[in-house]
Amino acid sequence: MAESFSSTGPDLPSPTLPARLRELAAYLAAPTAGHLTEEQRALSLGIARRLVTTLAAELDVGIDGAALWDDWLAGGIPSAERLAPACFARAEEHRWRQQSAQRSPTVSPGGAETAEAAPAADESELSDTERAFLALRIADGRRFDALGNPAIAVADLDPDLLRALLLDIAAWWLARDKGDGDRAAALGDAVRTTGEAQQSATGIDAEAKAYHALLIANGDLSAVAAGAIARNDWPTLVALAAAAGKRRYADMALALITAEAAALPVLLAPLRLDSAALAPLEASLAMLPARALAGDDAGSGAAV
Repeated sequence: MAESFSSTGPDLPSPTLPARLRELAAYLAAPTAGHLTEEQRALSLGIARRLVTTLAAELDVGIDGAALWDDWLAGGIPSAERLAPACFARAEEHRWRQQSAQRSPTVSPGGAETAEAAPAADESELSDTERAFLALRIADGRRFDALGNPAIAVADLDPDLLRALLLDIAAWWLARDKGDGDRAAALGDAVRTTGEAQQSATGIDAEAKAYHALLIANGDLSAVAAGAIARNDWPTLVALAAAAGKRRYADMALALITAEAAALPVLLAPLRLDSAALAPLEASLAMLPARALAGDDAGSGAAV
């Protein structure tokens, strides 16, 4: 039976058609590969928007963050290839944590795990380890906006990516400002100042290292890591694994989320966990919908 190819409307605008065709070509090249779900798209895009508008405000309060984001959505986000992994890692971590909270509410820690216990009313009564854990929780809290949506804290951003984004934002603002010389000099100073401020800021990576060091000194690392897995306390686990493996928190989070079950013992080897302790982690990751695997060719291409 012949198919009908009658036109149903006007032709797509020229900027839209090439993008649609590229997307279709990528899909036809790997039709059985996993692709982003709408939730993954929305989370990653929201994280990118929050980061861009935050950085715009850091550079110059006069920058119209909404206009900037609208322009970039229409014309393409600069540094997209470098920004995508950071946004995807944060989005997937958020999905993982949300799923765990819904399916298996966090279990209250036992009395032996003092490092994980609720902080005392008077912070002066806390041990050094408890204060380090509280500082880690506070650093994690900065990775959300005021409404509880996932975000990337400036202190946690890769310095090279931070500089690239700041320069992209400054270039956009200068283009709208007709390349004013005074404005260019001010923005250059702002880019440098923001980068320097990040170097002195304390983010989740620094707090993870401090907490990890105290647990090592006290001989509690394996017990606390195992307790974190048992309670589905993934921020603590990721932080300790990142510090133990000398990796950034975001890199370790993505490595765990995209790892095959057989790779988890290798990733977490510095924590000295037994196979039984890893079982809840394996089960939690296996239940994450639309999870990309590092060994899957679709994981890198379709994931971002």
